[in-house]
Amino acid sequence: MALIFDLDGVIIHSTPMHTKAWEIYLEPYGIPPADIQARMHGLRNDEIVRTFFGEGMPHEEVHAHGAAKEALFRQLMAPQLDRHIVAGLSPFLDRYGHLPAGLASNAERPNIDFVLEGAGIRRYFQAVVDGHQVSRPKPFPDIYRKAAELLDVRPENCIVFEDSPAGVRAALDAGTRVVGLSTTMEQLDGVELMVADFEDPRLEKWLHRIQPMNH
Repeated sequence: MALIFDLDGVIIHSTPMHTKAWEIYLEPYGIPPADIQARMHGLRNDEIVRTFFGEGMPHEEVHAHGAAKEALFRQLMAPQLDRHIVAGLSPFLDRYGHLPAGLASNAERPNIDFVLEGAGIRRYFQAVVDGHQVSRPKPFPDIYRKAAELLDVRPENCIVFEDSPAGVRAALDAGTRVVGLSTTMEQLDGVELMVADFEDPRLEKWLHRIQPMNH
């Protein structure tokens, strides 16, 4: 059995700070930040940039806007990173450190590195895959298939932790089992279990029940 984690909403409560960063970033361009959360949830950064600045924008400009906004996000988050880590994550990673673990996220690699290093949890993950390492990001299954491949575990023996419909769809289509976290949405369709965080006692009970799959 292997565990694969999304980043935003699973390892870190980042949506409010991403929202704030977009509001600040878009203001000088006169772009109204309407429905930011809905427009960014589960998407890759270049896709989000195009929803605000237009589909026809050249790739170089899309990349520049995305990089600048994410740098602003990291600047805002850095002084308070610790208190945005999802409750119980580090002890949970410690308890299940004997299992292969991966991270698979549409997030930009600098953001992934920022969180893994800042929270001191990089050592737990044998595979880290971002949305630019696959041709199709979530909601397509490519990112979870690649993470399972890197961990050398069949997808059906992987448990994915997700907080977005796009991520759940990607994980299910990859053939994995999925646990949903209600950090962003109260309910997610298709998950086997819905928990508040990694301190939720239902998670341990469920994992102990399915332990026989770990041959």
